[in-house]
Amino acid sequence: MPRIIVLALAFALAQPIAAQPIAMGAAPDYPEAESGTPPDAVPMTLERMMQILRALDPEAEVQGPLARLTVAETVVLVVSDPRADRMRVMVPVRPAEGLSAEELQRMMQANFDTALDARYAIAKGVVWAAFIHPLGALGKEQLIEGIGQTVNLAQTYGTLYTSGGLSYGGGDSSDLQRELIDELQKKGQEI
Repeated sequence: MPRIIVLALAFALAQPIAAQPIAMGAAPDYPEAESGTPPDAVPMTLERMMQILRALDPEAEVQGPLARLTVAETVVLVVSDPRADRMRVMVPVRPAEGLSAEELQRMMQANFDTALDARYAIAKGVVWAAFIHPLGALGKEQLIEGIGQTVNLAQTYGTLYTSGGLSYGGGDSSDLQRELIDELQKKGQEI
C-alpha cells in the first residue's frame, strides 16, 4: 500500500477520535513522576511515545500525532489523540473486499484466544491488525509489546493468526514469533 495512502488512512481513522468529546471533562491529570521512578511508572506523553518509536526505527516519520515506522519489514502506523487520552498502533493487512466468511470467522476466533492485546479490525475498506490503549496509562514496555504483537498478528494473517505473545500447545511457532517482541524490547531499553 503506497505510503501516502497509508498516512491518509491513518489520518482519516484518527479524525473520529479527535472529534469525540472527552468523557468527564478533560484528559486524565497524571501526577509528575518523581526522580527514581521506574520508566513505566511515568505517564506516557505524545513526545515520549515518539521518542520510543524513533528508538525502534530511527527513520520513523512523524507528523504531529501520527507516526509511520517500519518494524520487521512491516509498515506500522501509530495514531494518537492526547486530548482523548487514546492511541492506536495499526498495520494494514489486506483489502477487506473479498474477505470470506471463513477468514472473518478465523480472525474473530484469533481475537478471542491468540491475538492477545492486538486485534484484527476492519475500517475504511482495509483489514488491520491493531493495538489500542489509553495514552497516559501506557507504559514503554506495553507500547513496545503492543507494536510487536500487532506486527506478528499482521504477519501471521492467513496462517497462525497470532500475536506471538502466547501460544497454546507445543511447537516452534511461539518461540519464533516471540523473537520480534524480544528484539524490540532490547531496542527500547535505553529510553
